[in-house]
Amino acid sequence: MKRDLVPANTPFFDLVAVLPGRASSRHSQRAYYRWIERYLSDMANLERPKSMTREQHMSALPLKTLLETMSAQQLRAWLGGLVGEGHGKEGVNQARSSVVTLAALLAEAELLPDYISAGISNVRPPKAEDGQRPGRWLSIDELRLLMTSARDIATSDNMRLRNQVVATMLCTMALRREELSIARWGDLSIQNNRAVMRVHGKGRKSAMIDIPKPVLNAVDSWRKVMMASNAKAAPETPLVRRIWKGGRISKWGLTTEGIWWMIGDAAQAAGIGHVAPHDLRRSVAGALQESGVPIEKISRLLRHSNVAVTERYLSRLPQANEGAILMSGVLGLEDEDPFDWRE
Repeated sequence: MKRDLVPANTPFFDLVAVLPGRASSRHSQRAYYRWIERYLSDMANLERPKSMTREQHMSALPLKTLLETMSAQQLRAWLGGLVGEGHGKEGVNQARSSVVTLAALLAEAELLPDYISAGISNVRPPKAEDGQRPGRWLSIDELRLLMTSARDIATSDNMRLRNQVVATMLCTMALRREELSIARWGDLSIQNNRAVMRVHGKGRKSAMIDIPKPVLNAVDSWRKVMMASNAKAAPETPLVRRIWKGGRISKWGLTTEGIWWMIGDAAQAAGIGHVAPHDLRRSVAGALQESGVPIEKISRLLRHSNVAVTERYLSRLPQANEGAILMSGVLGLEDEDPFDWRE
C-alpha cells in the first residue's frame, strides 16, 4: 500500500466510532473487534498495548499499518490459516465479515480505494467444518471440580470471589463468555420476587434469566468487597472486573480473553485437561437433557430462537455410542487400564 493513501492529518482510524452503523449489537461489535485485532496481529504483528482495553485499541488503529494489511491476497491467506487451526465454518465466516466490513468502512471514509475493498469483499473462505466444533462435554463431577479450582487458583481474596462469580455463572446459567464480559450491575434486578439477570445475547436479543441462590450469594459477596475497596458497583459499571497485582479491583471489566484464560487455568489445575468457556455452556445443556428437563426449558435458558435450534445444538453433543464397547465384550477381549487422554 502506498503511503500517499494516508492523509497527513489522519494518522489513526477510529473503528469504534463508525462500526455501530454496520454492526448494531454490542455482541457483534465485540466479536468484530476480536477478529480484527487477531487479523492485525497475524498479518502486521500489531499487538495491543497492555495499558489499553480492546475498545481503546480499536478507536486508535494506526492507519498506515491498517492500510498495508488490506488486500484480498492477505485476507485469503489468513482465512486459510484459521481453517488450518481447526476453526469452524461459523467462526471463519465471522472472521471474514469482520475484515470485509473494516475494508468497506475505510473505503467509505475515502482512505482505501474502492477496487481494493471490492476485491476483499469477493474473497470466499476456504471450506471449513460445518457447525460447531465438538469441544468438551463435562460431567457433573468435572463441573464441580472446575468451580472449586477456579477459586483455588486465585492469588488474592478479591480474585477468589471474582472467580467464584464467573465460574458459577458459566456452570449454571449457560452464559457465553461475551455475554458475561459485557454484563453490568444494572442488568441484575428483582422481578416478581425473583432475582434475575438481563443477558444481552447475539444480535439485539436479550433475555431474563433467574439467578440461582448460590450465584446470588457469590455476587453479593463480590459486591461487598467491591464497595469496601471503593470500587463502584453503579448500574452502568462492569459486573466482573480485572484484578490487579495485590488484589486491587480494576474499574475495567474482565475481557473475554480473561474469562478464557481463567477457565483454562482452572481446568488444568483441576486435572481435567483443556476446557473452554463454551464447553461449560454445552455441558449445562447436556446435563439438563440427561436429567430429563424438557427441551423447551433448555431452549429458553440457552436463549435460542426456537426449539429446533436447541434440538440441533443437543444433537451435536458427543452422545454415547457404545456398539464397539459391546462388541469388545462379545469377543471376550480383556480390559486393561485405560489411557487417560487428558494427560
